[in-house]
Amino acid sequence: MDVVFSAMRPTGRLHLGHMAGALTNWVGLQDGYDCYYSIVDWHALMSDYADPSRLRENSREVLLDWLAVGLDPNKCSIFVQSHVKEHIELHMVLSMIAPLGWLERNPTYKDQILNLQNKDLSTYGFLGYPVLMASDILVYKAGKVPVGEDQSAHLEISRELARRFNNFYGQGREIFPEPETLLTHYPKIPGTDGRKMSKSYGNSLDIADEIPVLDKKIRTMMTDPARERRTDPGEPEKCPVWDLQKFFNDDASQMREIPQGCRSASIGCIDCKKMLIAHVTERMTPIHERRARFVRRDGELSDILAEGAKKARARAGATMSEVFDVLGMLKL
Repeated sequence: MDVVFSAMRPTGRLHLGHMAGALTNWVGLQDGYDCYYSIVDWHALMSDYADPSRLRENSREVLLDWLAVGLDPNKCSIFVQSHVKEHIELHMVLSMIAPLGWLERNPTYKDQILNLQNKDLSTYGFLGYPVLMASDILVYKAGKVPVGEDQSAHLEISRELARRFNNFYGQGREIFPEPETLLTHYPKIPGTDGRKMSKSYGNSLDIADEIPVLDKKIRTMMTDPARERRTDPGEPEKCPVWDLQKFFNDDASQMREIPQGCRSASIGCIDCKKMLIAHVTERMTPIHERRARFVRRDGELSDILAEGAKKARARAGATMSEVFDVLGMLKL
């Protein structure tokens, strides 16, 4: 099977934006691909090195959310990045051939520097994060990486580094495949205030939020600003609640009724939210039940990560043996 790699930084509990934008796709991919899903704790340290006090707990929360939404350790490899030393070994190798200009021109790097001004990001580690990202992917010789169309540019440095390594050391053969984007549809899941869902904005609907908490948050969500009164017509495409309906509501008749009722003011925002809450409750209840079962099983969580790391090390180790060989390094 084709190899797929993807990862998330452990910054705490995940929200419905993560579930809609990535995890639902990951769950589907595990049945048709050889999938490696990593909690990338080294990446978390690149921006939060000053305070790693919650890193261990955040990694556990991410794992619980992954298992809750349906990632199956019998179908995919789930592991922590730092448990597989080959990530760092390949990072060191690729850092030798990564031109500084590539990293300094990286648009994501420039954007983060501008937007995260409360953190000191003027470090070698942060500048070089795309090299570590490339190592994460290439060490498994992953042919496909699931991303949204707007994120496909993020893979370009990985592709360029694979090409550059092959040109230097391949001697006519391909050591690393150039990873392809596995384009997936990422639904728009806004936060309760209409902005991008983010913990830093305080507007997130978390996967782990119990139903009464989700109910309360949804009831207070902003809607189309034009609907100041119940009798005012609205436009669904301007309403964050409608974006959530498109992900959670699988009732075809309601999905026809809601936009018509919004535009004609025959359905109020409260009515729309009540329908959404019913579908969120139906979808999230089994997810919460799975999460609760794993919360009480620390030993099982450790076993899942240990087995995932074992599988990952086997593949990554074979890759690094080949890398050390073409680099002409001495063997024990």
